[in-house]
Amino acid sequence: MKAFISDNFLLQSDIAQKLYHNHVKSLPIIDYHCHLSPKDIAENRQFDNLTKIWLEGDHYKWRALRINGVDEEYITGKADDFAKFQKWAETVPYTMRNPLYHWTHMELLRPFGISKILKPETASEIYNDCNALLQTPEFSVRGILKKMNVEVLCTTDDPSDNLQYHKKIRDDKFEVKVFPAWRPDKAMAVENTEEYNIYLQKLGAAANINIENFNQLMEALKKQHDFFASMGCTISDHGLEAFYADDFKENEIKLIFLKIHGKRRLDKQEISQFKSAMLYYFALMDYEKGWVQQYHIGAIRNNNTRMFRKLGPDTGFDAIGDFEIAQNMVKFLDKLESQDKLAKTIVYNLNPVHNELIPTILGCFGDGRIAGKMQFGSGWWFLDQKNGMENQITALSNLGLLSRFVGMLTDSRSFLSYPRHEYFRRILCNVIGQDIVNGEIPASELHQAEKMVKDISYYNAKEYFKY
Repeated sequence: MKAFISDNFLLQSDIAQKLYHNHVKSLPIIDYHCHLSPKDIAENRQFDNLTKIWLEGDHYKWRALRINGVDEEYITGKADDFAKFQKWAETVPYTMRNPLYHWTHMELLRPFGISKILKPETASEIYNDCNALLQTPEFSVRGILKKMNVEVLCTTDDPSDNLQYHKKIRDDKFEVKVFPAWRPDKAMAVENTEEYNIYLQKLGAAANINIENFNQLMEALKKQHDFFASMGCTISDHGLEAFYADDFKENEIKLIFLKIHGKRRLDKQEISQFKSAMLYYFALMDYEKGWVQQYHIGAIRNNNTRMFRKLGPDTGFDAIGDFEIAQNMVKFLDKLESQDKLAKTIVYNLNPVHNELIPTILGCFGDGRIAGKMQFGSGWWFLDQKNGMENQITALSNLGLLSRFVGMLTDSRSFLSYPRHEYFRRILCNVIGQDIVNGEIPASELHQAEKMVKDISYYNAKEYFKY
């Protein structure tokens, strides 16, 4: 019987197959945004079993399990690991047409080499076969990264982090380049001033600065920004509902900070003004160092209050938000551009309604000096699936230059998520191959199409991020 994930999976023409197999299949991976644990990489973690490496922390799978009626005991609870895996095996047949069905079987095939369909009847065999492999050196965290041909990965790190695990990885001279990425969301999270003051203590301790006023806050952040740069960081990342772009004067922000420091509650205007100031100052820091700034916009988070109180954030209770983004996005970017302080920028949307909006705005800020400076980011989170990727590719093609796109990233907490790059590459080659079949790209220009898929899969990112 033919394997489900065959050599030509998703490749629906001879041209698509040649584009993929001859030109992009073997290219290294530059994973410029993920949530992998630097501790696990530094310690070269050897996972005990398939449940630990595959289901631990994966809120995509957790959501599917809950939707399928699985009790929380078998998701984040205290059920034993094999019982949890059995519940996942029972759920997989119900994920047909969900991207999890494709991802699951691609992740079994690579790196484990297992082509069987996961279902209750095969659960025990697959679990035992994978567990045996996971005990070998080739399937340690570092072994998997090398096996999956990862060249560079960037984790997601708070400004207060001491980056001790990145230091160890660097000192070990690990073949895969592992860099931190600056994620200062907590430095903007002033909705709860008591929690924010706790964060200020942590940030101040990291920078060895007692933060009691706004100037000291900025001094601490700049010091940590410099420290991250010394550790190889060249990327920032921001998780926002939408852009903040209120007008402000620095003395107003200083007064708002004193109110925060006094643990007094802010009104909506003060919160928005403070966030606008912080986002602007972060962008200036990034520009001064030549970093790439990333903005993930559109998520409405922690929607299930009971489960948030029980499990905390990033546990599968976020959704696509419906926020107005155009006016503030333009105002924010234009303020930086008018001062010639706009860094290379990637914007990811979560609401597909914004697929056409974002590339048209970004196209207003190309400066004629850096090819592809303003990037419409790959399909993110709920859009990180076949239809979402195709729609992102089409919107970018129609309204920008697909040939300058920096391509895919995992955005994942799982070391088994690297087949997402393969998934994207197959979809990309299929789209371009179909255009050639349809006569929408001339067959005489096949060499340019070959260059395009190679660049998007690897070379554009290598040049854009200077790796």
